[in-house]
Amino acid sequence: MAVLVTGGAGYIGSHMAWALLDAGEDVVVLDRLSTGFRWAVPTEAKFYLGDVGDPIALKQVFAENRIDAILHFAGSIVVPQSVARPLDYYENNTGNTRFLAAAAVDAGIRHFVFSSTAAVYGEQKDETPVLETAPLCPKNPYGQSKLMSELMLRDAAAAYDFRFVALRYFNVAGADPLGRTGLSTEGATHLLKIACEAALGKRRGVDVYGTDYPTADGTGIRDYIHVSDLVDAHLRALSYLRRGGEPLIANCGYGQGYSVLEVLEAVKRIGGRKFDIRYGPRRPGDAASVVANSTLARRLLEWTPRHDDLDLIVDTAIRWEKGLAARKAEDLKSLQTRLASVRF
Repeated sequence: MAVLVTGGAGYIGSHMAWALLDAGEDVVVLDRLSTGFRWAVPTEAKFYLGDVGDPIALKQVFAENRIDAILHFAGSIVVPQSVARPLDYYENNTGNTRFLAAAAVDAGIRHFVFSSTAAVYGEQKDETPVLETAPLCPKNPYGQSKLMSELMLRDAAAAYDFRFVALRYFNVAGADPLGRTGLSTEGATHLLKIACEAALGKRRGVDVYGTDYPTADGTGIRDYIHVSDLVDAHLRALSYLRRGGEPLIANCGYGQGYSVLEVLEAVKRIGGRKFDIRYGPRRPGDAASVVANSTLARRLLEWTPRHDDLDLIVDTAIRWEKGLAARKAEDLKSLQTRLASVRF
């Protein structure tokens, strides 16, 4: 049997593909490469270029592989973009999840792990760390599209022979400690990615939005979870479903947070280079503190994080960013060599 990883050429999906292979699983990746990279997919994984909303692509994948589980990472994740292009997000995140779940039910695939987000909670004024029972009030189409997907999966599990786990991520960060993959997307909006680029001279500095929050240094606090711990939670979710576990929605975070300035100072210290920090006003909808209560995942999935350390997270991210810069330089050199050999 094999595991289908949708979006397996992307940041989290490629880490997932490697982790599944490390665990001895057969891996099939489906990705349209809109933000992912073919080189990020392990060579041992079987790759299909296609969209999860394409019935022909799914029919081929299901016909050529004995899939017993789907880990669904494919989707759009940029919050400001979701505000500007909401219908695209409802199509790619919600509509395609519905299509994939329906195809899984039709194919008799019973196990489904869904990539959800803490954005479903919106701004929690009174509850931190945030429990899964907190009010669900997403503030943007991105969070809303993920919440709608959760509701569809819940209803499908009640109606069919189908079980799912939806993991609500908090702030995913870092890179594979073995250096096999990391966050490679151009123009990524993650704070740590931006800071690492600044530390390597790829950016002139970093913008900080809001310095008057009720926190120790006035900047927002977020729960940063290392991507390796996140994919381990998915492995445990898969095992949980294979053991007959009931549908589950659970938070993935460490239960403690770091402020924006703490993250930036860690990047400066570990990266060994200073960069400019530009201060601006708060952005609408940004909360002072967003930290996960992950007791449910730890208890039911038997999940124990192993990378809960800001310096470790920053170090793996910087090392990946350096390797990515070297890769791009080598690619450019190779291109120049090929062009020089062409006769016009």
